Amino acid sequence: MPVSVAPPPGPSARVIVGLSGGVDSAVAALLLKESGWDVQGLFLSNWEDDDAYCTGAQDFQDARAVAKELGIVLHRASFAAEYRARVFGHFLREHHAGRTPNPDVLCNREIKFGVALTWARRLGASHFATGHYARLTAAADGAALCKALDAAKDQSYFLHAVAREQFEHTLMPLGELEKSAVRERARRAGIPVFDKPDSTGICFIGERPFREFLERFVSKSPGPIESSDGEQLGQHDGLAFYTLGQRAGLCIGGRPGRAEKPWYVAAKHAARNTLIVVQGHDHPLLAADALESGAWHWLAAPRREPFACTVKVRYRQSDQPAVLEPRADGTARIVFGAPQRAVTPGQYAVAYEGERCLGGAVIESVSSAVKARAAA
Repeated sequence: MPVSVAPPPGPSARVIVGLSGGVDSAVAALLLKESGWDVQGLFLSNWEDDDAYCTGAQDFQDARAVAKELGIVLHRASFAAEYRARVFGHFLREHHAGRTPNPDVLCNREIKFGVALTWARRLGASHFATGHYARLTAAADGAALCKALDAAKDQSYFLHAVAREQFEHTLMPLGELEKSAVRERARRAGIPVFDKPDSTGICFIGERPFREFLERFVSKSPGPIESSDGEQLGQHDGLAFYTLGQRAGLCIGGRPGRAEKPWYVAAKHAARNTLIVVQGHDHPLLAADALESGAWHWLAAPRREPFACTVKVRYRQSDQPAVLEPRADGTARIVFGAPQRAVTPGQYAVAYEGERCLGGAVIESVSSAVKARAAA
């Protein structure tokens, strides 16, 4: 059953809402206030750059306008130091290693449901609330993270790494709503950001070109681009600047004796500093039959035996049938029901049983019969 947004009886009815300046968190605050909570807002500053791509200053002004319209107190806190140490530092280390991280997952675990939740308690709140599209339900074994009603906006993938006990003190009022209904609710309430566009991209990069941003922190390390049969086709600028399945930016073009098909990144050979590319979106070397994960973070009672479930290896991917094989050391192997394209080390594999998110882990390596034969 859904966790009620009605406040508990007594003095513990204060909730701090993470107000980002967008429509989702604004409506979350509105719904909680209408339900009887003592609502206050908290604007989180996680990044300090002040340039044309950083929208922090405008977002804060939008959050102030929302708080004024709702008649609630707005606090402001900078978690930039924690963000650089716990999220951005990991982001850079992974890119230096030639992997492709997902910092939004760590931002949720370390910042929004880590230091921000602690901050909310210091402000006298019993709960912290966000505008995430996900549902928290009451299960026999505790709080369960489930997909949002709006499948197109569901953000449970990004929340799978949050410590489970944090969900006991969390509210997500938008989990049962469609995005269109959220905007309409904001419009009817006179919330000034009802038509503000959704933010896109990694939070500290914004709309700036990703390559341009990464080059500020990661030095170029040129090396060869090779086809799967060993032909040198060009030169890359450093493995950190490419991800599996990538098409753009390879600068290979047509090759004599080769089909007129686009090239895609199929593998990175760190020891040789070599980028391996193949032709065609569905080339067999882009597919993986299975993956090995790091330590699994469970949002349900840990499983000890292999079991059938569905898995996502990237946000917005449809659920893929798989068998998850837990291991004694806490890691797992996932065997897919059908080969998956461009499964990428550094990203996350997240498991589901129906609507419930069971948890997830970092993808450490992938395997396939085709790749094994090619390497032989």
